[in-house]
Amino acid sequence: MTDVRQRKQKGGAEEKKPLIDDAKLHALQQYQDTDGHFTLVRNFRLADLVTIMNGFCGVFSIFSSGRFLLSGDKAYLYTALAFPLAGMMFDYMDGKVARWMNSSSMLGQEMDSLADLVSFGVAPSLLAFCCGLRTMIDTVILTMFTCCGLARLARFNATVALVPKDESGKAKYFEGLPIPSTLALVSMLTFWTAKGWIADEGGVPFGSVTLWGEKGGNGEVHYACVIFAAWAAMMVSKTLKVPKP
Repeated sequence: MTDVRQRKQKGGAEEKKPLIDDAKLHALQQYQDTDGHFTLVRNFRLADLVTIMNGFCGVFSIFSSGRFLLSGDKAYLYTALAFPLAGMMFDYMDGKVARWMNSSSMLGQEMDSLADLVSFGVAPSLLAFCCGLRTMIDTVILTMFTCCGLARLARFNATVALVPKDESGKAKYFEGLPIPSTLALVSMLTFWTAKGWIADEGGVPFGSVTLWGEKGGNGEVHYACVIFAAWAAMMVSKTLKVPKP
């Protein structure tokens, strides 16, 4: 097995320190040593398949949002609003399954972040667009919201080893809001939809303001976008520490 090491300079001598632990190294070696058709699928663990279902829910929500925009049928919008919640259930279950089977994979860890970005970053942004946050400035803010979710996930993956742990080895808190917290925004959009506070009906709550030009032009922005901007800021905040349940 290939020995992956990094060298550290200490007291004039080189000290070898493991870059990844033996269990992860063994899992990585499996992907390298397995040949043949469908190698990737054959190396999946049950927890990985649960994680993929999280991604499935996010992508299905996106397509349902698209169907709503094409047809105007609110049944598609309700479907799109429901699937991120289903994604959260799979996101919760994949860790439970991994611990139950006492198996984890480096591939699964990466897939978890990618699935979370789709289900809790991209899908909620498109849902906000469907509900009426559609001006140019609105879409810029929603794009930044998704990018902050991306940055939040990348920072978590890179720094999770530095976060203080409890006796079981579990991180004591999140730095910044975890991206699944955006389900609170999806719930808010669901409430707006039920009340008819969406585009082509009652209109988005709080109205809009025109910063420049004419109403309806590129200078218009909805006040509700402030909620998404604030949420984005809290996701990437380093000083905000959320206790981990």
